[in-house]
Amino acid sequence: MNSPDLPQDAVFSVSQITDIIKDILESSFRAIRIEGEISNWRPSSAGHIYFTLKDSNAQIKAVMFRGAASKLAFRPKDGDKVRCSGSLSVYAPQGNYQIIVSAMELSGTGNILQMLEERKRALAAEGLFDSSRKKNLPAFPRTLGVVTSPTGAAIRDILNVTKRRNRSVSVTVLPAIVQGEGAAQTIVRMIEIANFYDLCDVLIVGRGGGSLEDLLPFSEENVVRAVAASHIPVISAVGHEIDWAICDYAADRRAPTPSAAAEMAVPLLSDIQQGISEKRQELLSNITNRIQQARLLIRGFNPENLEIRFRNIQQPLLNRFAAARENLEKNMADYIKNMRTRIAGSVTVLENASPREILKRGYSMVTTQDGTVIHRASQVSEGSTVRIFPAEGEITAAVIKSQEKKEDKNGDI
Repeated sequence: MNSPDLPQDAVFSVSQITDIIKDILESSFRAIRIEGEISNWRPSSAGHIYFTLKDSNAQIKAVMFRGAASKLAFRPKDGDKVRCSGSLSVYAPQGNYQIIVSAMELSGTGNILQMLEERKRALAAEGLFDSSRKKNLPAFPRTLGVVTSPTGAAIRDILNVTKRRNRSVSVTVLPAIVQGEGAAQTIVRMIEIANFYDLCDVLIVGRGGGSLEDLLPFSEENVVRAVAASHIPVISAVGHEIDWAICDYAADRRAPTPSAAAEMAVPLLSDIQQGISEKRQELLSNITNRIQQARLLIRGFNPENLEIRFRNIQQPLLNRFAAARENLEKNMADYIKNMRTRIAGSVTVLENASPREILKRGYSMVTTQDGTVIHRASQVSEGSTVRIFPAEGEITAAVIKSQEKKEDKNGDI
């Protein structure tokens, strides 16, 4: 490549020098192959694809027009290491040079993407992403904390959404650097300050969209650990919907955008008011129903109804008492009658067994003078005196003869 001979005292316009550079580059690099890592992959609605190829020391913008993009055999993404074929071109309106890619093939895994995957696996193994660690968002937050750049689009979106949804929720901005050197340290510091002073009820940590490199601070290990350790519920809102960072997995909730994070954290004031109104109406309805029921109950307690109610309660009890008394009296009468019958029977038995009754039938009892009942003739002798007791009175007699009856040899008397 030979540089064109230019007069040393010549003064060029911007367009002229750009055209010269354009001619040199495009004529010198008509067919080249470049290997690098994809960053900031941005498909357009027209079918063209814009991205950046980079390595550890430099980067170059790239574009792949719709015709070439439609022939891709895979779906590229940020972090992929690829080998691109094409030609260099200069985009004069912006003064940038770029490679126009005509073909692309995978060359390996990008260093950044591989590093993030390894870090994610290591932190997941520690349990920092476990669902058991997740905290619920408060239903009625009073203060919303936001760790982000105070000049970025993310904070403006969050403020607009918060103001629209609920003006009573205040927003505390904890300013942080969100990309580049020192960003991770400031993010961690702001999270720690919010927790130490209890500055808010829910904390949004995030930023707007950007390249994979721009979002790297939110995947740093110290940031992920700070998010996981926060006692304030954290919503991670890093980049746009397709973007991701490791702090998304450690946060209590992940929002696709900062605006979505604000909608997630801040309830609609109209919904709260409607809910309060519905609960108020439900409470009033319950109270009204209770009062009406009480009035219906009280209405039945006038003096006449009270007497009727008392009689209705008393009469069954009186009937039961009367029936019980009648049964008791009948049982007592039956018992007394039975006892009298038994006593009369016993008296008859006793009277029939009485010696006096036996004497009335013509028998007499004979005793000696000392009152010993004489059972055998051998108990007295001739000439002795005995006493005889008939049914009525007493007889004293002298024994003329006393003789035992003799039994015959068969045992008969």
